[in-house]
Amino acid sequence: MTQRTPNQVDDLGTRTPPYLSLCIATYNRAAFIGQTLDSIVCQLPHNVELLIVDGASPDETMAAVCSRINLVPQARYIREDVNSGVDADYDKAVGYARGDYCWLMTDDDVLAPGAVERVLHALAQKPDLVVVNARTLDANLKHVLSERLIDINEDRVFQNDTPGVFALTADYLSFIGGVVVRRDLWMRRDRKRYYGSLFIHLGVLFQEPLDGRVEVIAKPLISIRYGNAMWSARGFEVWMFKWPELIWSFGVVSDAVKLGVVRREPWRSPQRLLFGRAIGSYGLDEYRRFIAAATSPAMRLIASAIAVAPGRFVNSLCGLYCLLRKPNNPATTFDLARSRFSTPPSRWADAARRAR
Repeated sequence: MTQRTPNQVDDLGTRTPPYLSLCIATYNRAAFIGQTLDSIVCQLPHNVELLIVDGASPDETMAAVCSRINLVPQARYIREDVNSGVDADYDKAVGYARGDYCWLMTDDDVLAPGAVERVLHALAQKPDLVVVNARTLDANLKHVLSERLIDINEDRVFQNDTPGVFALTADYLSFIGGVVVRRDLWMRRDRKRYYGSLFIHLGVLFQEPLDGRVEVIAKPLISIRYGNAMWSARGFEVWMFKWPELIWSFGVVSDAVKLGVVRREPWRSPQRLLFGRAIGSYGLDEYRRFIAAATSPAMRLIASAIAVAPGRFVNSLCGLYCLLRKPNNPATTFDLARSRFSTPPSRWADAARRAR
């Protein structure tokens, strides 16, 4: 293990620089990061480094990391003195990295066997970006919710086609772990503008056109713990405001392409508010904070009525709709099952699995 601060001498400096750096920014993930690292270290060749930037976790993250990488010469662990937020910490990780490419891996998900080898194969073509497909499972990685998030069966290659890349991948790229980017592209673009957005990688990628090669790997190489994001409690703010504001800020694609990813103001949809109420992310607090002062009288009436609607009733209504809908969306029913309004908590998830 190489455990150092950024100012210490790098004792691996005499070795051949790695071609690929797997960059993980972590905070308070002692319960999950061990399994993530176990899936990575077993497939690291000599020309791939593993870099973990810890944003001053107060839990046992350091112990969980060090126990996994103690005998891994390609691994480095850097513990920050303060937590700067997920965007800044990923930016720091890319800055510390030595590879020509950086895979912005997450701290709670799991790589499939052979994933690193497959990505290295894609990097042999010198792309600007590789997008790695993933599947979603529950938080315990036991039940598959979606076999592949980018719905393609064959790899896709784009050349100087930013709108095509955006249309196919932007929705998926709310997940940072699918990004393998040329480090020099990352470093020469504006990053600080996107600190606090929660999606710095998307800002870096689409603030300007992607003129080089982009490859999208069809085979899912990552298993995602669905619903385990650190900011899940802020889901209404993130998906109703932060995410659409970011998507609609990009000038490299048309409004029609953006609309294919998300509406400009999805919070104006009563259906979206109903679902938010059903899963427990929308209530009076969110109404007062985000909607009350920004809408027409009619919208305020609808939004306030949904905010105070009985959560259990709305959860049951949405759950019934999802079960009757064809095709069913297991991730949606899983969200309903995890809600504090679900009784019993597992009923919609169990029903969704039976319906598949």
